[in-house]
Parts: sequence; structure tokens; C-alpha cells
Amino acid sequence: MSENRRVVVTGMGIVSPVGSDMTSAWENLVAGYNGIAPITYFDTADYKAKLGAQVKDFDPTQYMERSEVLRSDKFAQYAIGATVQAMEDSGIAGTVDPERMAVYYGSGIGGVGTVSEEIKKLESRGPKRVSPLCVPMMIANMAAGMIAIRFNCQGPSMPAVTACASGSNAIGEAMRLIRHGYADAVITGGAEASIVPVGVAGFINMKALSTSEDPNAASLPFDARRGGFVIGEGAGTLILEEYEHAKARGAKIYGEVCGYGSTCDAHHITAPHPEAEGGARAMIQALKEAGYSEQDRVYVNAHGTGTPLNDVGETKAVKKALGEEKAAQSLVSSTKSMTGHMLGAAGAVEAIVCLKVLETGVVPPTINLLEQDPACDLNYVPNKAVEAEVDLCLSNSLGFGGHNACLAFRKV
Repeated sequence: MSENRRVVVTGMGIVSPVGSDMTSAWENLVAGYNGIAPITYFDTADYKAKLGAQVKDFDPTQYMERSEVLRSDKFAQYAIGATVQAMEDSGIAGTVDPERMAVYYGSGIGGVGTVSEEIKKLESRGPKRVSPLCVPMMIANMAAGMIAIRFNCQGPSMPAVTACASGSNAIGEAMRLIRHGYADAVITGGAEASIVPVGVAGFINMKALSTSEDPNAASLPFDARRGGFVIGEGAGTLILEEYEHAKARGAKIYGEVCGYGSTCDAHHITAPHPEAEGGARAMIQALKEAGYSEQDRVYVNAHGTGTPLNDVGETKAVKKALGEEKAAQSLVSSTKSMTGHMLGAAGAVEAIVCLKVLETGVVPPTINLLEQDPACDLNYVPNKAVEAEVDLCLSNSLGFGGHNACLAFRKV
């Protein structure tokens, strides 16, 4: 198999707390729109954390038959919605041999909403009332499976399940699949729908969530006031395609996936390594593969969760990867300040942000950054978007279990 095939992005789609189509989501991110508000899916009276970044304007019947909606979990519905958008955007349908079209699609948790509802039925009404669709609706590979069925993708179809790094790992592994000749195109990304009572309670009790009741003082990456992340949801889909194939069919190319790093801290099930060794190595791997040079103007879409440990550690990782001087010159921002933490979807949506930065020359801000932590001393594009010519974009994702992923993108 060839090992030097170039991989480009020719289609993108999004379902998010700041918009459920590419145009509105990007405009809102550039405008600094905050997608965080009180959770409305269930009564939060007994919950210490009451805020979430919910998807607000998504109708699954725009993308799926009603019967299919009833047979699928919300995370898979989000995945299908984002993927239909991306496929329409790319115009790739019918141009690739089905056996050369793959799906690598991530989710950190899968159908946790389905699990929650079916356990309620089991406990209140007995085992006969559990849905026969419980298992196919809850398993984390089902977004990938449904996408493959919908678009007749007969190549590999797999999920990435690496917590908050799931979306980024899916994209990186999809890039390798094309680069090494095992596929000509891959539908990739990530989806999550975990704003359910057990998910929120679990994160609260491990002290991961912000307990602020002010949407503008809750998701605070790199701010001294930060106290945890805000749970989000949604999906992001990218169509990856071999460069010569995309060029031959006259496809619009958003950018090239030019680097990928994947490492593990091997340190703790939830806490990042205190010296950010694994995160830095993932960035260094991606930079090396991307052919990074000191002349490159760099933007980093940070994992930037707003948890006390992540933001200091990630700042260290950026400095170790780029060097202190280059890190200080680079632009870094966390769009989680607006979208909340979309968990398994985060890396996919943030990869899309990187590609839009390359396309538009506009870097979205870290909103509500009013009291920058002295230990977080980089340029986090506070509060307002900036115009900047960028040569290389990096997207970081760091997940429970010590999973670290970094994606690198360039213009073509």
C-alpha cells in the first residue's frame, strides 16, 4: 500500500449548541455567541450543576424517516444530521466505489439516553417492557453503522471510543486509512447526546462540572474563576478524500489533514499528567507529520475545558510542543467557552473550526475570559474574534483514560 497519499476535507456538517448548520454555527462562533443555558431536558432542582449547552434547533425528521427516528438514539440522529449536511456539501455521492468508502465515527458514550430510559422501564415494569431495540440503540458503534447503511459505505466502518478524544481520533485514523491506501474516502467525525440525568449526575459527583448558574460565568477556559466544564452535545462530520480523487472531480477543498498525533498519558483514569507529557507528544507528532517550520503562523484550537487541571496542563503542552517563544506568538482559543464540552463530538466540531479558520482568516474567541489565570499565559483570543492569516491549525483533544489526540490542518 502507498504511504504518501494526501488527504483533504471536501465536506463538512454540524449539529451544535450554537447552530445546526454550517452557516449559522460558524457565524455564531465568530460573533462570540454563548450556547450555554439552563438545562431543559429534565428537572435540575436536585442537581448542583444546572447549565448545559443543548442543541436547540434540530429536527431529525429533516434528515431521517420518522420510523428511523423512533428506532435510534439521539446521538445517532445528530450524527446522521451532520453527515447528510456534509455529504451534500461534498457532492461525493456516486463518485467512489462503495468498497473504497469507509466510516470512522466516534462517540464517547453512545446511547446513554436509551440506557437510562430502558433501565427505568426494567425497574418499574419488569424485563418484558425493555425495548427490543435497546441494544442497537445504545451501542456506541451505531452512528457509524447507520451512516454506512445510509450511504452504502462498504469499506471499514468503525467507531472511535476514546472519551473526549473520540472525534479527533476518528478523524486521525480515517486520515491514515486513506493515506495508506485502504480507502479513497471516509465519512468521519463524532457525536454525543449525554445531557441526561445519569450523565449529568455522574459528572457532578466527580466534581467535573461547573456549578455556576450564570451562563456567562460557567464555561471559563483559562480564566482564574474556572470551576469545571459545562456539558454539551451535538455532532460534527467531515468528508475526507484522497487529494487526487477530489481534484479530478473538481471538489471544493477546505484544507488538508496533514498531521495526526495519538498518545496516552498512562497516568490516571481522569486526571491529566501534571507535566502534560502525553499531550505535548501528541502535538509534536502532529507537527512533525505536518512539516512544521518556525515560519508557520499557528492557531491552536485548544481542548480548553475550563477545568482547573486541564487548562494549566494544556498550556504547558503547547509550550513544550512549540517552544516558549513560538507558543507566545501563536493564537490559541477554546470554542468550548461557547459550545460547552461536546464530549465525543468536541474534536470533530473543533476540527471544523480549524478548517474554517484556514478558509476565512478569522479566529473565533475564548469568550468570558475576564480574569486570565497567570499560569495560563498564552494569547487565548479573549472575548472577540480576530482576523489573522494562519498557515497551520492544530486541534487538541484530551480524554479520560489519558487519551490525547492532535490534528493538524493546512490550506491546499
